[in-house]
Amino acid sequence: MHTGGTPLAPTALAEMVVYSNPNDNILTTNSGSDSLTSAHPLLYMNGYWKQGKDGGNNLLLAYKTLGVVFGGLVTSPLYVYPSMHLKSPTEDDYLGIYSIMFWTLTLIGVVKYASIALKADDQGEGGTFALYSLLCRNFNIGILHSKCMDSNSRVSHSNGHEGAKDHSRLVKFFERSIIARRVLLFIAMLGMCMLIGDGILTPAISVLSAMDGIRAPFPSVSESLVEALSAAVLILLFLMQKFGTSRVSFLFSPIMGAWTITTPLVGIYSIVHHYPSIFKALSPHYIFQFFCRNGKDGWLLLGGTILCITGSEALFADLGHFNRPSIQMAFFLTIYPSLVLTYAGQTAYLIKNPSDHDDGFYKFIPTPIYWPMFIIATLAATVASQSLISATFSIIKQSVVLDYFPRVKVVHTSPSKEGEVYSPEINYILMVLCVLVILIFGGGKDIGNAFGVVVSLVMLITTILLTLVMIMIWRTPPVLVALYFFVFFVMEGVYVSAVFTKFLEGGWIPFAISLILAFIMFGWFYGRQRKMEYELNHKISLDALELLLSNSTVQRIPGFCFFYTNIQDGLTPVLGHYIKNMKSLHKVIMFTTLSHLLVPKVALHERIVVNKLGLKGVYRCVIQYGYADSHNLEGDDFVIQVIDCLRAHIQEESTGGLSLVSPEIEEEEILELEEARQAGVVHIRGQEESTGGLSLVSPEIEEEILDLEEARQSGVVHIRGKARFHIGKNCSWFDRIMLPFYEVLHSNCRSAQPALGIPPLQRIEVGMLYEA
Repeated sequence: MHTGGTPLAPTALAEMVVYSNPNDNILTTNSGSDSLTSAHPLLYMNGYWKQGKDGGNNLLLAYKTLGVVFGGLVTSPLYVYPSMHLKSPTEDDYLGIYSIMFWTLTLIGVVKYASIALKADDQGEGGTFALYSLLCRNFNIGILHSKCMDSNSRVSHSNGHEGAKDHSRLVKFFERSIIARRVLLFIAMLGMCMLIGDGILTPAISVLSAMDGIRAPFPSVSESLVEALSAAVLILLFLMQKFGTSRVSFLFSPIMGAWTITTPLVGIYSIVHHYPSIFKALSPHYIFQFFCRNGKDGWLLLGGTILCITGSEALFADLGHFNRPSIQMAFFLTIYPSLVLTYAGQTAYLIKNPSDHDDGFYKFIPTPIYWPMFIIATLAATVASQSLISATFSIIKQSVVLDYFPRVKVVHTSPSKEGEVYSPEINYILMVLCVLVILIFGGGKDIGNAFGVVVSLVMLITTILLTLVMIMIWRTPPVLVALYFFVFFVMEGVYVSAVFTKFLEGGWIPFAISLILAFIMFGWFYGRQRKMEYELNHKISLDALELLLSNSTVQRIPGFCFFYTNIQDGLTPVLGHYIKNMKSLHKVIMFTTLSHLLVPKVALHERIVVNKLGLKGVYRCVIQYGYADSHNLEGDDFVIQVIDCLRAHIQEESTGGLSLVSPEIEEEEILELEEARQAGVVHIRGQEESTGGLSLVSPEIEEEILDLEEARQSGVVHIRGKARFHIGKNCSWFDRIMLPFYEVLHSNCRSAQPALGIPPLQRIEVGMLYEA
């Protein structure tokens, strides 16, 4: 058992870890990672906990994905053709465009996302940032000191590649080069910011395109009225987010189901009625003919055709809300066939009516069913926004717990699905930005240009990160990696080059949004890194703490103190500041670190890690969370579980691993033990049964355990440092800009302590200035 200040290698650790079952209050201690997996009704699979009967729920989950995951993708026919700048298109032009859209949906949708990307989940979580954390979790290529998996991290990982000793040259390159690691982090951040930009533009273009259908039968309706109605619909959608993804998806899925069924039926009718031979365009030679005939104009039209695959990133990013089988089932059986038939029907209509492309959706709807389809389209467009809104909540939560984004409130809206989250602040910011985009930019073409930039860049970033995963983690044969990278990088690179020509025509919108988000992320990241570096350089050693406590003017006062620190290798400098000024320290002090690791889930039995620091009444506690975990240790439960775990640790250490006193000792047993000690009797109730009547617990151990309970009953206090940077004259111009910006962010973000449900009367903040 490691109790000293010097960390041991992870393989040598036998720390006490605790898992508390809320149903039976059984406390389990363990030094391995597999003891609970066979005894608990929850199955520990791929590093995170899942219900044992998930297989039977896949069909229901697939149904729910229609209302959350695929909304943006399946409603893309509303705005693809209207976003294209077509000039006198011919039959062959339309056949070429349909061929491009079919192969884009097939290669990017079916092959890349549904078949490959969904397998690159980071223990149940998806998205570009999850790909980055997957790489960092397997190799030493992270940036932040506190977030890297070091010797202080005691989480077991189950993947087939960690044991490999022969790291590839690419892995060694990233581990050696800080510049390469920073570029990788920047790419992941850019992908995350672009996806948030997608979450702003998808609701705007979807609802605006659907509501625009009211102008066909009523030409007198002004564009301003359509924009106002669209904004009202979006406000209502965002106000519903607080009810959670499950309730929203159950309400929305019937709408998307109706859309997914009716649009291909209309498409089939249009094919039969207008152009039955439309499927000859599935031959790729129509693509080559299209570009040979149109040249540069054909290349520019790719800025519109890219929108046929919009929302595909949500298919991957929303993985944490559902699971891979349910998403694949829904995509292969409903979404993909629906899109292929709907676009075929639209194209068949436009071949016979080539000048109707500016309203390519509503014009191909037969008159008798126009109004029912208008209602379905409007509702579906509203629902379409949900996929990117849910994805935005997920990635914001991931980045917050990894300290890459200022702390915001994150609410878990489902008791059984940890990935289901909602953030009030982010929700209302998205709502305001969506409404502003509609009211300021109005027409769908400018928003479509901006949308194309977001879609193509996010797909390109995913391709790059997936390639790294294939090479570094999956060890995919080089030929297959080269084939994957060549096909998708070239294809998406051509799309990116086309949409960038529309930069001044609305394409700048996502860049402005991403730049602001990236500046916020980098400012927070830089400030947290500088603060961590200061604490590591000015940390207090155990010898220094012993010297401080030996001072006769320093008193040990009754009570149990949780002293929060960001560093595990040493003690925070705020401690020295506190002792020197307050001249006191509680009799029992627990230096507590909330450690957010680059893993989605930390097994419940590995949540709390405690050890002794060698001084009387001084202990360390590390509470470990993954970026998809909820902070489920709150208030008194948090204190009780930590003390129980510490008591079990003390007992096991004293007996060489044999626990003689149950961690579930009741308070009345503690009182009896205190009475026995005062009477000079060495006795622990229940001990005779477990040791054949032989008492092996020394009086010193009994006294230490009783001191813990006495300190808890005297009162519990939680102390954290509230450090600020002192910007001196010698600071660089960069620090003069970034550190004050960080202080503004830090002053306006949420505190970390309320996340644990600690009562305000038990919280103390100790101010200290850090010299920048």
